[in-house]
Amino acid sequence: MNPFDDELQRRLAALREQNLFRELRRVDSAQGPHLRINGETFLNFSSNDYLGLANHPALKEAAIKAVEKFGAGAGAARLVSGSLAPFHELEEKLAAFKQTGAALTFSTGYAAAIGTITSLVGKDDVIILDKLVHACIVDAAKLSGAKLRVFDHNDLVDLEKILIWADEKKRGAQTSTRTLIVTESIFSMDGDAAPLREIVALKDKYGAWLMVDEAHATGIIGQNGRGLADELGVGRRIEIQMGTLGKALGASGGYICGSRALIDYLINRARSFIFSTAPVPAAAAAAIAGIHLVESAEGKARRKSLFSRVEALNLKLKIKNSKLPSAIIPLILGDETAALTAASQLRAQHIFVPAIRYPTVARGAARLRITLTAEHTADDVATLCAALPALNA
Repeated sequence: MNPFDDELQRRLAALREQNLFRELRRVDSAQGPHLRINGETFLNFSSNDYLGLANHPALKEAAIKAVEKFGAGAGAARLVSGSLAPFHELEEKLAAFKQTGAALTFSTGYAAAIGTITSLVGKDDVIILDKLVHACIVDAAKLSGAKLRVFDHNDLVDLEKILIWADEKKRGAQTSTRTLIVTESIFSMDGDAAPLREIVALKDKYGAWLMVDEAHATGIIGQNGRGLADELGVGRRIEIQMGTLGKALGASGGYICGSRALIDYLINRARSFIFSTAPVPAAAAAAIAGIHLVESAEGKARRKSLFSRVEALNLKLKIKNSKLPSAIIPLILGDETAALTAASQLRAQHIFVPAIRYPTVARGAARLRITLTAEHTADDVATLCAALPALNA
Protein backbone atom coordinates (compact mmCIF):
# COMPACT_ATOMS: atom_id res chain seq x y z
CA MET A 1 0.00 0.00 0.00
CA ASN A 2 1.37 3.42 -0.96
CA PRO A 3 1.55 6.47 1.39
CA PHE A 4 -1.51 8.04 -0.28
CA ASP A 5 -3.71 5.00 0.43
CA ASP A 6 -2.19 4.66 3.91
CA GLU A 7 -3.40 8.15 4.74
CA LEU A 8 -6.86 7.50 3.33
CA GLN A 9 -7.17 4.26 5.29
CA ARG A 10 -6.31 6.13 8.50
CA ARG A 11 -9.04 8.66 7.73
CA LEU A 12 -11.54 5.90 6.97
CA ALA A 13 -10.65 4.15 10.23
CA ALA A 14 -11.42 7.37 12.10
CA LEU A 15 -14.84 7.56 10.44
CA ARG A 16 -15.57 3.95 11.43
CA GLU A 17 -14.59 4.65 15.05
CA GLN A 18 -17.08 7.54 15.13
CA ASN A 19 -19.84 5.47 13.48
CA LEU A 20 -19.78 7.90 10.56
CA PHE A 21 -18.60 5.49 7.83
CA ARG A 22 -20.98 5.20 4.89
CA GLU A 23 -21.27 2.70 2.07
CA LEU A 24 -23.38 2.34 -1.03
CA ARG A 25 -26.20 -0.23 -1.05
CA ARG A 26 -26.93 -1.60 -4.49
CA VAL A 27 -30.62 -1.63 -5.41
CA ASP A 28 -31.83 -3.95 -8.18
CA SER A 29 -35.29 -2.49 -8.67
CA ALA A 30 -36.96 0.79 -9.59
CA GLN A 31 -37.72 3.36 -6.92
CA GLY A 32 -41.02 2.58 -5.24
CA PRO A 33 -42.55 1.45 -1.97
CA HIS A 34 -40.55 -1.77 -2.25
CA LEU A 35 -36.86 -2.25 -3.10
CA ARG A 36 -34.73 -5.27 -4.02
CA ILE A 37 -31.42 -5.26 -2.14
CA ASN A 38 -29.09 -8.28 -2.14
CA GLY A 39 -31.89 -10.50 -3.39
CA GLU A 40 -34.31 -9.47 -0.63
CA THR A 41 -37.37 -7.22 -0.77
CA PHE A 42 -37.62 -4.28 1.62
CA LEU A 43 -40.46 -1.92 2.42
CA ASN A 44 -38.95 1.44 1.45
CA PHE A 45 -39.39 4.51 3.64
CA SER A 46 -36.27 6.31 2.43
CA SER A 47 -37.24 7.90 -0.88
CA ASN A 48 -38.00 11.53 -1.77
CA ASP A 49 -40.19 10.30 -4.64
CA TYR A 50 -43.14 11.70 -2.71
CA LEU A 51 -45.82 11.23 -5.36
CA GLY A 52 -44.50 7.92 -6.68
CA LEU A 53 -43.75 9.32 -10.15
CA ALA A 54 -40.18 8.04 -10.64
CA ASN A 55 -41.49 4.76 -12.06
CA HIS A 56 -44.73 6.13 -13.52
CA PRO A 57 -45.54 4.89 -17.06
CA ALA A 58 -46.10 8.45 -18.35
CA LEU A 59 -42.64 9.59 -17.28
CA LYS A 60 -40.97 6.47 -18.67
CA GLU A 61 -42.79 6.85 -21.99
CA ALA A 62 -41.76 10.51 -22.26
CA ALA A 63 -38.13 9.62 -21.53
CA ILE A 64 -38.10 6.83 -24.11
CA LYS A 65 -39.57 9.09 -26.81
CA ALA A 66 -36.96 11.74 -26.02
CA VAL A 67 -34.14 9.19 -26.38
CA GLU A 68 -35.55 8.05 -29.70
CA LYS A 69 -35.76 11.61 -31.04
CA PHE A 70 -32.83 13.39 -29.34
CA GLY A 71 -30.47 10.57 -28.38
CA ALA A 72 -28.93 9.53 -25.07
CA GLY A 73 -26.72 12.58 -24.46
CA ALA A 74 -26.82 16.34 -25.01
CA GLY A 75 -23.38 16.58 -26.64
CA ALA A 76 -22.00 19.57 -24.77
CA ALA A 77 -22.98 22.58 -22.69
CA ARG A 78 -26.08 24.32 -24.01
CA LEU A 79 -24.12 27.47 -24.93
CA VAL A 80 -21.67 25.38 -26.98
CA SER A 81 -23.49 22.79 -29.08
CA GLY A 82 -26.93 24.34 -29.06
CA SER A 83 -29.78 23.95 -26.61
CA LEU A 84 -32.04 20.96 -27.24
CA ALA A 85 -35.77 21.55 -27.50
CA PRO A 86 -36.78 19.49 -24.41
CA PHE A 87 -34.87 21.91 -22.14
CA HIS A 88 -36.73 24.90 -23.57
CA GLU A 89 -40.06 23.12 -23.26
CA LEU A 90 -39.28 22.17 -19.67
CA GLU A 91 -38.25 25.70 -18.72
CA GLU A 92 -41.39 27.17 -20.26
CA LYS A 93 -43.43 24.60 -18.34
CA LEU A 94 -41.61 25.35 -15.09
CA ALA A 95 -42.09 29.11 -15.40
CA ALA A 96 -45.82 28.64 -16.03
CA PHE A 97 -46.07 26.10 -13.19
CA LYS A 98 -44.31 28.37 -10.67
CA GLN A 99 -45.94 31.52 -12.14
CA THR A 100 -42.65 33.32 -12.74
CA GLY A 101 -41.24 35.16 -15.73
CA ALA A 102 -38.74 32.47 -16.67
CA ALA A 103 -36.84 29.39 -15.51
CA LEU A 104 -33.46 27.72 -16.00
CA THR A 105 -32.58 24.07 -15.43
CA PHE A 106 -29.32 22.64 -14.13
CA SER A 107 -27.88 19.13 -14.02
CA THR A 108 -28.59 18.91 -10.26
CA GLY A 109 -30.05 20.98 -7.46
CA TYR A 110 -26.53 21.26 -6.09
CA ALA A 111 -25.37 22.84 -9.35
CA ALA A 112 -28.35 25.21 -9.30
CA ALA A 113 -27.43 26.47 -5.83
CA ILE A 114 -23.71 26.79 -6.55
CA GLY A 115 -24.19 28.58 -9.88
CA THR A 116 -26.90 30.95 -8.68
CA ILE A 117 -25.48 32.09 -5.36
CA THR A 118 -21.90 32.55 -6.57
CA SER A 119 -23.07 34.61 -9.54
CA LEU A 120 -25.32 36.91 -7.49
CA VAL A 121 -23.14 37.82 -4.48
CA GLY A 122 -19.43 38.36 -3.89
CA LYS A 123 -16.88 39.66 -1.41
CA ASP A 124 -18.59 43.03 -0.85
CA ASP A 125 -21.96 41.42 -0.10
CA VAL A 126 -23.65 39.66 2.82
CA ILE A 127 -25.39 36.29 2.68
CA ILE A 128 -27.65 35.19 5.54
CA LEU A 129 -28.57 31.52 5.90
CA ASP A 130 -30.99 29.62 8.08
CA LYS A 131 -28.92 27.33 10.29
CA LEU A 132 -30.50 24.19 8.79
CA VAL A 133 -30.26 24.92 5.05
CA HIS A 134 -28.97 22.20 2.76
CA ALA A 135 -25.22 21.63 2.37
CA CYS A 136 -25.27 22.83 -1.25
CA ILE A 137 -26.40 26.28 -0.07
CA VAL A 138 -23.74 26.40 2.63
CA ASP A 139 -21.05 25.41 0.11
CA ALA A 140 -22.28 28.00 -2.38
CA ALA A 141 -22.25 30.72 0.28
CA LYS A 142 -18.67 29.89 1.20
CA LEU A 143 -17.58 29.80 -2.45
CA SER A 144 -19.18 33.17 -3.16
CA GLY A 145 -16.74 35.00 -0.89
CA ALA A 146 -19.59 37.03 0.61
CA LYS A 147 -19.65 37.72 4.34
CA LEU A 148 -21.56 34.78 5.75
CA ARG A 149 -23.96 35.03 8.67
CA VAL A 150 -26.26 32.30 10.04
CA PHE A 151 -29.52 32.83 11.92
CA ASP A 152 -31.02 30.32 14.34
CA HIS A 153 -33.44 27.98 12.62
CA ASN A 154 -36.70 29.80 11.74
CA ASP A 155 -35.84 32.49 14.33
CA LEU A 156 -37.20 35.78 12.99
CA VAL A 157 -35.76 37.83 15.84
CA ASP A 158 -32.27 36.52 15.15
CA LEU A 159 -32.73 37.09 11.41
CA GLU A 160 -33.77 40.70 11.96
CA LYS A 161 -30.75 41.35 14.19
CA ILE A 162 -28.47 40.25 11.36
CA LEU A 163 -30.43 42.29 8.82
CA ILE A 164 -30.02 45.39 11.00
CA TRP A 165 -26.27 44.73 11.17
CA ALA A 166 -26.11 44.22 7.38
CA ASP A 167 -28.13 47.39 6.77
CA GLU A 168 -25.75 49.44 8.92
CA LYS A 169 -22.77 47.91 7.14
CA LYS A 170 -24.36 48.76 3.78
CA ARG A 171 -24.84 52.41 4.71
CA GLY A 172 -21.22 52.72 5.79
CA ALA A 173 -19.75 50.95 2.75
CA GLN A 174 -17.93 52.80 -0.01
CA THR A 175 -19.01 50.22 -2.58
CA SER A 176 -22.47 48.94 -3.45
CA THR A 177 -23.38 45.93 -1.30
CA ARG A 178 -26.26 43.48 -1.44
CA THR A 179 -27.82 41.22 1.20
CA LEU A 180 -29.14 37.81 0.21
CA ILE A 181 -31.24 35.67 2.57
CA VAL A 182 -31.47 31.95 1.77
CA THR A 183 -33.83 29.45 3.37
CA GLU A 184 -35.64 26.25 2.52
CA SER A 185 -39.43 26.21 2.51
CA ILE A 186 -39.75 22.65 3.85
CA PHE A 187 -36.56 21.55 5.59
CA SER A 188 -35.11 18.32 4.30
CA MET A 189 -34.15 16.65 7.58
CA ASP A 190 -36.82 17.96 9.98
CA GLY A 191 -39.80 18.33 7.64
CA ASP A 192 -40.86 21.63 9.21
CA ALA A 193 -41.84 24.79 7.34
CA ALA A 194 -40.16 28.19 7.16
CA PRO A 195 -42.21 31.26 8.16
CA LEU A 196 -42.04 32.59 4.61
CA ARG A 197 -44.59 35.39 4.99
CA GLU A 198 -42.61 36.90 7.84
CA ILE A 199 -39.25 36.38 6.11
CA VAL A 200 -40.58 38.11 2.99
CA ALA A 201 -41.75 41.04 5.12
CA LEU A 202 -38.30 41.34 6.73
CA LYS A 203 -36.42 41.19 3.44
CA ASP A 204 -38.67 43.92 2.04
CA LYS A 205 -38.17 46.05 5.15
CA TYR A 206 -34.38 45.92 4.86
CA GLY A 207 -34.04 45.85 1.08
CA ALA A 208 -32.61 42.33 0.91
CA TRP A 209 -33.03 39.64 -1.72
CA LEU A 210 -34.59 36.28 -0.87
CA MET A 211 -33.82 32.85 -2.28
CA VAL A 212 -36.07 29.94 -1.26
CA ASP A 213 -35.33 26.29 -1.90
CA GLU A 214 -38.66 24.55 -2.55
CA ALA A 215 -37.10 21.10 -3.12
CA HIS A 216 -39.29 19.31 -0.56
CA ALA A 217 -42.46 21.34 -1.16
CA THR A 218 -42.73 21.44 -4.96
CA GLY A 219 -45.31 18.96 -6.19
CA ILE A 220 -46.98 18.33 -2.84
CA ILE A 221 -47.88 21.70 -1.26
CA GLY A 222 -49.78 24.66 -2.70
CA GLN A 223 -52.24 25.03 -5.56
CA ASN A 224 -51.49 22.21 -8.01
CA GLY A 225 -48.33 21.48 -6.01
CA ARG A 226 -46.62 24.81 -6.74
CA GLY A 227 -44.95 24.89 -3.32
CA LEU A 228 -45.10 26.60 0.05
CA ALA A 229 -44.52 30.07 -1.38
CA ASP A 230 -47.66 29.67 -3.47
CA GLU A 231 -49.61 28.25 -0.54
CA LEU A 232 -48.72 31.31 1.56
CA GLY A 233 -49.33 33.77 -1.29
CA VAL A 234 -45.77 35.17 -1.41
CA GLY A 235 -44.37 33.53 -4.54
CA ARG A 236 -44.36 36.75 -6.56
CA ARG A 237 -42.41 38.56 -3.82
CA ILE A 238 -39.51 36.08 -3.74
CA GLU A 239 -36.65 36.98 -6.06
CA ILE A 240 -35.21 33.48 -6.53
CA GLN A 241 -37.13 30.20 -6.31
CA MET A 242 -35.00 27.08 -6.41
CA GLY A 243 -36.14 23.50 -6.62
CA THR A 244 -35.45 20.01 -7.83
CA LEU A 245 -36.87 17.82 -10.55
CA GLY A 246 -35.74 14.65 -8.75
CA LYS A 247 -38.14 14.45 -5.81
CA ALA A 248 -41.92 14.81 -6.18
CA LEU A 249 -41.58 15.49 -9.93
CA GLY A 250 -40.03 12.07 -10.42
CA ALA A 251 -37.16 12.93 -12.79
CA SER A 252 -33.73 14.49 -12.13
CA GLY A 253 -32.04 17.88 -12.17
CA GLY A 254 -32.45 21.26 -10.50
CA TYR A 255 -34.06 24.54 -11.48
CA ILE A 256 -34.20 28.25 -10.74
CA CYS A 257 -37.39 30.26 -11.34
CA GLY A 258 -37.61 34.04 -11.28
CA SER A 259 -37.68 37.08 -13.52
CA ARG A 260 -36.52 37.04 -17.14
CA ALA A 261 -33.62 39.28 -16.10
CA LEU A 262 -32.51 36.78 -13.45
CA ILE A 263 -32.54 33.86 -15.87
CA ASP A 264 -30.70 35.80 -18.60
CA TYR A 265 -28.10 36.79 -16.02
CA LEU A 266 -27.61 33.18 -14.86
CA ILE A 267 -27.23 31.97 -18.44
CA ASN A 268 -24.34 34.41 -18.76
CA ARG A 269 -22.78 34.16 -15.29
CA ALA A 270 -23.65 30.87 -13.53
CA ARG A 271 -20.51 28.80 -13.95
CA SER A 272 -22.16 25.48 -13.08
CA PHE A 273 -24.53 26.08 -16.01
CA ILE A 274 -22.04 27.55 -18.49
CA PHE A 275 -19.34 24.93 -17.97
CA SER A 276 -21.46 21.78 -17.58
CA THR A 277 -22.59 19.44 -20.30
CA ALA A 278 -26.36 19.67 -20.46
CA PRO A 279 -28.41 16.96 -18.72
CA VAL A 280 -29.72 14.11 -20.82
CA PRO A 281 -32.81 15.11 -22.85
CA ALA A 282 -34.73 12.12 -21.47
CA ALA A 283 -34.60 13.67 -17.98
CA ALA A 284 -36.08 16.92 -19.26
CA ALA A 285 -38.88 15.10 -21.06
CA ALA A 286 -39.65 13.02 -17.96
CA ALA A 287 -39.79 16.18 -15.83
CA ILE A 288 -42.29 17.78 -18.23
CA ALA A 289 -44.48 14.70 -17.90
CA GLY A 290 -44.05 14.88 -14.12
CA ILE A 291 -45.28 18.47 -13.98
CA HIS A 292 -48.28 17.59 -16.16
CA LEU A 293 -49.16 14.81 -13.73
CA VAL A 294 -48.68 17.01 -10.67
CA GLU A 295 -51.12 19.57 -12.11
CA SER A 296 -53.70 16.94 -13.10
CA ALA A 297 -56.55 15.28 -11.24
CA GLU A 298 -54.25 12.30 -10.73
CA GLY A 299 -51.71 14.57 -9.07
CA LYS A 300 -54.38 15.89 -6.72
CA ALA A 301 -55.42 12.34 -5.86
CA ARG A 302 -51.81 11.35 -5.19
CA ARG A 303 -51.32 14.30 -2.86
CA LYS A 304 -54.47 13.31 -0.99
CA SER A 305 -53.22 9.73 -0.68
CA LEU A 306 -49.79 10.89 0.48
CA PHE A 307 -51.12 13.08 3.25
CA SER A 308 -53.58 10.46 4.43
CA ARG A 309 -50.54 8.21 5.03
CA VAL A 310 -48.69 11.07 6.72
CA GLU A 311 -51.65 11.71 9.02
CA ALA A 312 -51.93 8.03 9.93
CA LEU A 313 -48.25 7.82 10.88
CA ASN A 314 -48.32 11.12 12.76
CA LEU A 315 -51.29 9.92 14.80
CA LYS A 316 -49.56 6.65 15.60
CA LEU A 317 -46.40 8.44 16.68
CA LYS A 318 -48.44 11.09 18.51
CA ILE A 319 -46.95 13.89 16.38
CA LYS A 320 -49.18 16.92 16.12
CA ASN A 321 -50.05 17.69 12.52
CA SER A 322 -49.09 21.14 11.34
CA LYS A 323 -51.36 23.05 8.99
CA LEU A 324 -48.87 22.20 6.24
CA PRO A 325 -47.49 18.74 7.01
CA SER A 326 -44.60 17.44 4.97
CA ALA A 327 -43.83 13.90 3.91
CA ILE A 328 -40.72 13.88 6.13
CA ILE A 329 -41.00 12.48 9.66
CA PRO A 330 -37.75 12.46 11.68
CA LEU A 331 -37.29 10.19 14.69
CA ILE A 332 -34.40 11.86 16.51
CA LEU A 333 -32.31 9.38 18.51
CA GLY A 334 -29.29 11.58 19.21
CA ASP A 335 -26.39 9.15 19.22
CA GLU A 336 -24.94 7.87 15.93
CA THR A 337 -24.71 4.33 17.30
CA ALA A 338 -28.37 4.39 18.34
CA ALA A 339 -29.43 5.54 14.87
CA LEU A 340 -27.38 2.83 13.15
CA THR A 341 -28.75 0.17 15.49
CA ALA A 342 -32.33 1.26 14.89
CA ALA A 343 -31.87 1.24 11.11
CA SER A 344 -30.30 -2.23 11.34
CA GLN A 345 -33.20 -3.52 13.45
CA LEU A 346 -35.67 -2.27 10.86
CA ARG A 347 -33.69 -3.87 8.01
CA ALA A 348 -33.88 -7.17 9.90
CA GLN A 349 -37.65 -6.79 9.53
CA HIS A 350 -37.24 -5.92 5.83
CA ILE A 351 -37.98 -2.22 6.35
CA PHE A 352 -35.52 0.23 4.80
CA VAL A 353 -35.15 3.55 6.66
CA PRO A 354 -31.82 5.41 6.57
CA ALA A 355 -29.82 6.41 9.64
CA ILE A 356 -29.00 10.09 9.16
CA ARG A 357 -25.80 11.18 10.92
CA TYR A 358 -23.28 13.99 11.07
CA PRO A 359 -22.45 15.94 8.92
CA THR A 360 -25.92 15.67 7.34
CA VAL A 361 -27.33 16.68 10.73
CA ALA A 362 -25.62 18.18 13.76
CA ARG A 363 -23.69 15.98 16.19
CA GLY A 364 -26.03 14.56 18.77
CA ALA A 365 -28.99 14.84 16.39
CA ALA A 366 -28.68 11.50 14.57
CA ARG A 367 -32.03 10.13 13.48
CA LEU A 368 -34.15 7.89 11.38
CA ARG A 369 -35.59 9.96 8.53
CA ILE A 370 -38.89 8.41 7.49
CA THR A 371 -40.37 9.56 4.20
CA LEU A 372 -43.78 8.58 2.90
CA THR A 373 -45.03 8.46 -0.67
CA ALA A 374 -48.37 8.31 -2.43
CA GLU A 375 -47.53 4.73 -3.41
CA HIS A 376 -47.47 3.48 0.17
CA THR A 377 -50.59 1.62 1.27
CA ALA A 378 -52.33 1.74 4.63
CA ASP A 379 -50.92 -1.75 5.28
CA ASP A 380 -47.38 -0.48 4.56
CA VAL A 381 -47.77 2.25 7.18
CA ALA A 382 -49.27 -0.24 9.64
CA THR A 383 -46.26 -2.54 9.15
CA LEU A 384 -43.87 0.32 9.88
CA CYS A 385 -45.88 1.37 12.95
CA ALA A 386 -45.79 -2.17 14.31
CA ALA A 387 -42.00 -2.30 13.92
CA LEU A 388 -41.09 1.07 15.45
CA PRO A 389 -41.97 0.39 19.13
CA ALA A 390 -39.56 -2.58 19.17
CA LEU A 391 -36.53 -0.43 18.32
CA ASN A 392 -33.80 -0.64 20.97
CA ALA A 393 -36.09 -2.80 23.09
